Amino acid sequence: MTIALLFVLLFVLILIGVPVAIALAGASLAFILSGTVPPMVVAHRMVNGVDSFPLLAVPFFILAGNLMNTAGITERIFNFALSLVGWMRGGLGHVNVGASVIFAGMSGAAVADAGGLGAIEIKAMRDAGYKTDFAVGITAASSTIGPIIPPSLPMVIYGVVASASIGQLFAAGFIPGLVMAVALMLMVAYFARRDGFKRDQPFAIRILAISFKRAFLSLLTPVIIVGGILTGAFTPTEAAVAACAYAIFLGAVVYRTLTLRRLIRVSYDTIETTSVVLLVVGAASIFAWILTSNRVPEMAATLLLGASDNPWVILLLINLVLLIVGCFMETVAAITILVPVLLPVAVQLGVDPVHFGVIMVLNLMLGLLTPPVGMVLYVLSRVANIPFERALSGTAPFLIPLVLVLLLVTFVPAVTMWLPTLIYR
Repeated sequence: MTIALLFVLLFVLILIGVPVAIALAGASLAFILSGTVPPMVVAHRMVNGVDSFPLLAVPFFILAGNLMNTAGITERIFNFALSLVGWMRGGLGHVNVGASVIFAGMSGAAVADAGGLGAIEIKAMRDAGYKTDFAVGITAASSTIGPIIPPSLPMVIYGVVASASIGQLFAAGFIPGLVMAVALMLMVAYFARRDGFKRDQPFAIRILAISFKRAFLSLLTPVIIVGGILTGAFTPTEAAVAACAYAIFLGAVVYRTLTLRRLIRVSYDTIETTSVVLLVVGAASIFAWILTSNRVPEMAATLLLGASDNPWVILLLINLVLLIVGCFMETVAAITILVPVLLPVAVQLGVDPVHFGVIMVLNLMLGLLTPPVGMVLYVLSRVANIPFERALSGTAPFLIPLVLVLLLVTFVPAVTMWLPTLIYR
C-alpha cells in the first residue's frame, strides 16, 4: 500500500462515520499488514504514544473543568463578568467573552467552555431577548479562547509531540488569547450598534463588589494554575493536579455544592473523555510514525518550499492546510499527525517551535467552528436545541475577527513570543 492509499483509506473511514481513533488505527494497521513490518508494531507504537508524563496533565485538566462546571463555579464567574461589563451595549455578548477569558484560565478546553459556561450564557441571553443565533454564535466563538489562554490541553499535546516547553507554550498563548477577546468584543459592539442592542444592566460598584466577593475564590483558580507554572512552582502536570484539588475544596468545603454522587459522576465523565483523547493520541502516533518512516515530512517540506521562496506565502499555505484539516479531523489527532510533517518546514523558515504551536492550535480551534466536524457547534446546537445549520450561520460572522487574529499571530511573531521571551529567555 502506498502513502496515497493510506490517506484515501483514512478519509473514507472518517467520511462513513468511523470514529477518528479507529479510523487512524485501522488505516495504519492495513498499511502495516500490506508490508513487511510485524503487526505488533501497532500495539507498541500506541503504548509509546501515550507513555508520557506531561500527558498526565490531560485527565486532570479535564477533571478540573468538569468539577468547576458541576460545583457552580462557572455561574459565579458569569455573574462577576455580568457586573463588570454588562452595562455596555450588547452587554451579555461582552459578558460571554469576558467569562470565557476567565474560564480559559481554569479548564483549557473549548468543549468544556461551550458545554458548561455556554449553557448559562445562552439561557441568559435568550431570557434578555437576544436572538438565539447570535447567542450561540458568540458563545461558540468565545469558547475557542479556552485552549489559547493557559492552561491549554491542545498545547500540552503539541508540547509532547514537538518536544517543546509547555510552560513557554502557555506563556505564548496569553496575549493572543486576550487579542481574540478584544476582537470578538469589537464584533459584538458592531452588532450592538447596528441592531440597537440595549444595556443589560446599569453599572453599580456595590453589585460589582458583591459579585467579586462571591467569585473571589473561584477567580484565584487561574492565578494558582498559571502563576504556579510561570513562576516555576508547578510543572503543567502538577498544576493540573493542584487545580483539581482546589476545585474539590471549593465545591465540597466552601460552596458545599459538590456531593459525593456528583463527584462520582464527574469522575466517570472524565474517565470517558480521557479515554477518547488518549486513544486518539495513541492511534495518531502510529499514523505519524508511518509518515515519518516513509519520509513524508521531507517530501512535504520540499513541496511547500518549492511552491515559493517567500516565507510569508509558505506560512499562508501552512495556515490553509491547517484550516482545511481542522474542518475534518479532531484537534488531538491533527496535532499528533501534522506536527512531524509541518514543524520541520516552519523551523526552516525561521519560525520558533513555540510560535508555531500557537499558530497550529489557533488554526485547529477554528476547525471546531466549521463543518463537518465542528464539535463546538454540535455541542451548542444541542444546548440551545436548534439545528446545526442555525448554529453555523450564527457563528459565521464571528469567524472574521478570529481569522484576522490568526493572521496577526502568524505574521507578527512578537504578539506570541514577547511574553515567553521575557519570562524564560
